[in-house]
Amino acid sequence: MVELAQSYAAAVPELSVPWRADAPPDPALVWLNEPLARELGYDPAHLRGEQGIAMLTGQIEGTTAQAYAGHQFGSANPQLGDGRAVLLGDLVDTAGTRRDLHLKGAGRTPFARGGDGKAPLGPMLREAVVGEWLHAVSVPTTRALAVLTTGERIAPRQGVTPEPGALLVRVAASHLRVGTVEYAAWHLDRDALRALVEHATERHHPGAASPIELLESVGRAQAELVAQWMLLGFVHGVMNTDNMTLSGEGIDYGPCAVLDVHRRGAVFSSIDRGGRYAYGNQPGIALWNLSRFAETLLPLIDEEAPDRAVERATAVLEDYEGWYLDAYALGLARKLGVSGSRDEVLDLGEQLFAQLEAQEVDHTGFFRALEADDGATLLEDREWFRRWEGMREGSPAGSPLLVPRNAHLESALRASHLGDLGPVHDLLRAVAAPFERHPGLEHLEGPGEGAEDVVTFCGT
Repeated sequence: MVELAQSYAAAVPELSVPWRADAPPDPALVWLNEPLARELGYDPAHLRGEQGIAMLTGQIEGTTAQAYAGHQFGSANPQLGDGRAVLLGDLVDTAGTRRDLHLKGAGRTPFARGGDGKAPLGPMLREAVVGEWLHAVSVPTTRALAVLTTGERIAPRQGVTPEPGALLVRVAASHLRVGTVEYAAWHLDRDALRALVEHATERHHPGAASPIELLESVGRAQAELVAQWMLLGFVHGVMNTDNMTLSGEGIDYGPCAVLDVHRRGAVFSSIDRGGRYAYGNQPGIALWNLSRFAETLLPLIDEEAPDRAVERATAVLEDYEGWYLDAYALGLARKLGVSGSRDEVLDLGEQLFAQLEAQEVDHTGFFRALEADDGATLLEDREWFRRWEGMREGSPAGSPLLVPRNAHLESALRASHLGDLGPVHDLLRAVAAPFERHPGLEHLEGPGEGAEDVVTFCGT
């Protein structure tokens, strides 16, 4: 039997409250991630049984709701927290790694801020699909262990038709966020802040010997994460500080999307009206978020000399661009199959992406064509191909055939709301092995109809 602990609540009791999930009237498994279950030490058959369903729906002792704050679209919000979620606990998986189990859609908590605490089926499935795809392409990410329906009909995000209520059981390295440290810095005393920072360091960055080294470790992890997002054409959509983890995993895939036509200014989220979190802005926003993280650490970096603390933190933040460009150039060189200095690779990429945007070329499709020596059919710029051939060292590699295309994902989620789960199960199967062809699912390889008109909504 897998034992769940509450290590976080024990380490920093001020940052969570005991809370029990609502009991769903008629819970039913929609999807169980059996490989992940085994990785965690669970028998999938047990999770499908009565005791397993009780655990997956939060009907166990010791669960908590976490407090955090954050900057949302640039504005500080002093209290956010698990408004419709509970932390089931943490466990040590079969590889010896400690991981969180977290339940979303679990009903109102003390942090609900007027909401009903419920979640609709579509956004829970979106998070499952996107998490499995990112994991399959080796991007650090939270993942879904299970999606369940609750047997309820809940208030809709748009329109007037009630939606099926659902639960998402999420697995994460932890749920510690920049917003968690902001909450401690804004509301708690220095001892609690120090306890939180020490807990985060021990859990995620044990090589960091001080708060300034923790800032560097988190900065490097985020630089590498965002570089991978950019190379894949992934648009997170809501990069608030409460959605930036200290572990370096991506989290909270609400209004996210993946580029079809390459566009630096691509925005899909209905709530990002100013384009703050557009595709091309993501590296800079990560640095902005890290700057807010640095501010929370200043009292611990140098308790006696605030000016010196600012100088030391600033020096770390100034290194972020180099970390990001190193990671981005390394990944881009692999995707293009080229060698050269960082600046040479970046310049080749800048020229390429300008051409892809000008000619409205599909981001994923171009890199797949390049791997098949067919890229010339998609790009008119002969000069770019001459430069590319001059730098070419091997075969382009690492581009997935399958991504969760916006049109296909939206269509599958609509079908699930109408009771047809077949399309979303097909999509989950495809994105879990995104470098392979799947007979019968070839239609998922391209963008589909109406892709550029997709608008995503934050329902998670």
